[in-house]
Amino acid sequence: MEDLLVYLHFVVLPQMIDALVIGVALAVVALGLTMIFGLLDVINLAHGDLYMLGGYAAFTLLGWGAGYWGALVLVPILIGLIGWGLEELGIRPLLARADRATVTLLLTFGVSLMLRDLAQVVWGTDTHAVTAPFTGMASMAQVFVPTYRLFIFGAGVLAIGATWWLVYRTRIGAVLRATAVDPGMVASFGIPIRLVYGLTFMYGCALAGLASVLLSPIYAVFPTMGHDFLVLAFAVVIVGGMGSITGAVVAALLLSQVQGLASLWIPPVWAETMVYGLMLLVLVVRPSGLFNRIGEA
Repeated sequence: MEDLLVYLHFVVLPQMIDALVIGVALAVVALGLTMIFGLLDVINLAHGDLYMLGGYAAFTLLGWGAGYWGALVLVPILIGLIGWGLEELGIRPLLARADRATVTLLLTFGVSLMLRDLAQVVWGTDTHAVTAPFTGMASMAQVFVPTYRLFIFGAGVLAIGATWWLVYRTRIGAVLRATAVDPGMVASFGIPIRLVYGLTFMYGCALAGLASVLLSPIYAVFPTMGHDFLVLAFAVVIVGGMGSITGAVVAALLLSQVQGLASLWIPPVWAETMVYGLMLLVLVVRPSGLFNRIGEA
């Protein structure tokens, strides 16, 4: 019994804490995806490569002397503006089409490939390290946790809380939720729907940029870094419910714990398979996901 308690405390608990940190960061990425889908009904396949581009932007800004904190501020703004341009120039002209779900999917897939190739041309195929702003360990009940991971957790929780407040406690959020339900009605009040769409897309992409700065010191930066994270983010969105902010957060924390704990006893590739198996189970039992989308009761 004593050996079991020691195992739980010094092996299982640290793994759960690490999975919690990664889950919060994953939730930040998934929030951007789910907000864009909840409002525009657009599945943004370029989201992962915008996350990748944010990692390279952070690496470049650090090389230019901006420092980590400068990158943490500038990268989300930069990726958000790129997202705004993608929505304005590429997605908006397609929103009026009857087959917009298909054509926007193909468009964002093409943008994804373009960004990946661009990254390889500009930065090459090597893996680049991003230095964390501080090192050291913090002790929590005799469990040592890197202080930078605690920072990721705090920054991620702050971003999630700010997003929830924006959507559910502000006038802008009320407009956003109403637009998700009936854009025609919102437009009849003189509210510029075009601006609502653009700002939402920009904010969703900025969240991907923020997550990339937070996670780059852990995973490094390379051209395909966005692919695996995008697949996980889509699993989160599907399990939580396409377009649900609450669902994205709950599903990210749940799936990260499943993958993290399972990897203690089975190979990591099988642990990842368990995540997708859980996603398929949710699709069978509750195809709409665990929670309702933005604007629905």
